[in-house]
Amino acid sequence: MSAALTDLDLSPVWLSIKLASVTTLILLLIAIPLAWFITSRQRRWKSALTALATLPLVLPPSVLGFYMLMLLGSNGPLGQLSQQLGLGSLAFTFPGLVIASIIYSFPFALQPLQNAFEAIGRRPLEAAATLRASPLDCFLTVVLPLARPGILTAAVLSFAHTIGEFGVILMIGGNIPGETRVLSVAIYDHVEALEYQQAYLLSGGMLVFSFLVLFLLHYLNGAAGRHTLTTAPLAAANGRDSSR
Repeated sequence: MSAALTDLDLSPVWLSIKLASVTTLILLLIAIPLAWFITSRQRRWKSALTALATLPLVLPPSVLGFYMLMLLGSNGPLGQLSQQLGLGSLAFTFPGLVIASIIYSFPFALQPLQNAFEAIGRRPLEAAATLRASPLDCFLTVVLPLARPGILTAAVLSFAHTIGEFGVILMIGGNIPGETRVLSVAIYDHVEALEYQQAYLLSGGMLVFSFLVLFLLHYLNGAAGRHTLTTAPLAAANGRDSSR
C-alpha cells in the first residue's frame, strides 16, 4: 500500500486551515469586546455569563454537536431562518461548520482574554484618564497593547482547537469531501479503512503542528510581554494626544 498522500488527503488539510482561520478571526471579533464587557465592571451576572460561555468545555462533543444539529438543521430555528433567506440549510455545509466551531472553541478565546484584561487592573486606565484619554483611546492604546499576550494566546488556542475538532464537526458537518471533510475526519476514515500509513502521515503532521503551536505560543507570549512593558507608557501618551 502506498503511503503517499493524494489530493483527496490534502483537501481536508486546506479545508481545516480555512475553517480554523475563519473561526479564529470571528472569535476574536466577538470575544475581545465581550471579555472586556465582562471584566470592566463588577456585574452580578458575571459568573453566570462566564459559565454559559465556557459550557462547551465540559459538554461532551456529541451532546453539543447534537444540539447544534437540531439548531442548524432544516427543522431548527436557524436552519429555517437560513432557508427563508434563500441560503439553504446550514447543516452539512461549511458555514454550518463555522458556526459550530465558533461555539465549540469560544471558551478557548474568552478565557485567555478575560485573564489578560483582569490582570491589567484599574491603575493604567486611571493613569490614561488623567492624561485626558477617552474611554475608546484607553481601550485601543492601553488595554489592547497590555493584553497582547492574552490576545495571542486566544488566537493560537482557538486556531489549534478548531484544527483538532472531531465530534462536533462530524455531527454537524458529516463527511462530505471538499465541503465538510476536515483533517480529523480524514484520519478517522483512513483508520476505519485500515489505511494506517496514510493515517500515520496525517497524524504525524498533526503531532508536529501541535508542538509548533505550543512552542510558538510560549515564544510569542514572552516576546509580547517584553514589548508591552516598553510601549505601554507611550500608548497612554498617544491616547492623550489623539483625544485633543
